[in-house]
Amino acid sequence: SLRNFSRLDEAEMKPVDMHEGIDSTLLILQNRLKARSGRVGILVIKEYGDLPRVDCYAGQLNQVFMNVLSNAIDALEESALNSTTADNRQVRAESPQIRIRTEVLDGEWVAIRIADNGPGMTELVRRKLFDPFFTTKPVGKGTGLGLSISYQIVVEKHGGRFHCVSALGQGTEFVIEIPIEQKS
Repeated sequence: SLRNFSRLDEAEMKPVDMHEGIDSTLLILQNRLKARSGRVGILVIKEYGDLPRVDCYAGQLNQVFMNVLSNAIDALEESALNSTTADNRQVRAESPQIRIRTEVLDGEWVAIRIADNGPGMTELVRRKLFDPFFTTKPVGKGTGLGLSISYQIVVEKHGGRFHCVSALGQGTEFVIEIPIEQKS
């Protein structure tokens, strides 16, 4: 699964199945999604559309999926920690979940939407998300480079679009849009 994820043997741009990349990323993150002592598991809901193969650097896009999914898991774990009562009972109304939806846009683009039902973020935080070295994580936890690098991969390397929709208390959704065919 690591070899599939990294796609080390595929350094050039070529037509790729996006769902394979998402699935191999989820396989690597499986241990973080499972229930552990004192913590419920994170439910992953896949709503895959009928996507054509997409011209891309597969290993780089898998890195984007890894960054976005890892951040979603971090947010859900942090939210679960903050919603525990003094006697360690979970008080969260709904179980933590990540929804991944894929679709074709206008016949020329694919969209990958990765949404969580975590705590969401303020508008100020949302506006700084893609800035290098910006992080909401405690010292020693994050570098603030994951989303900045992901933005470069999606926008600069693939001519795509990458944005985030979030509001405090409403969860977060990242939308990755990539052209199906790259113009030379």
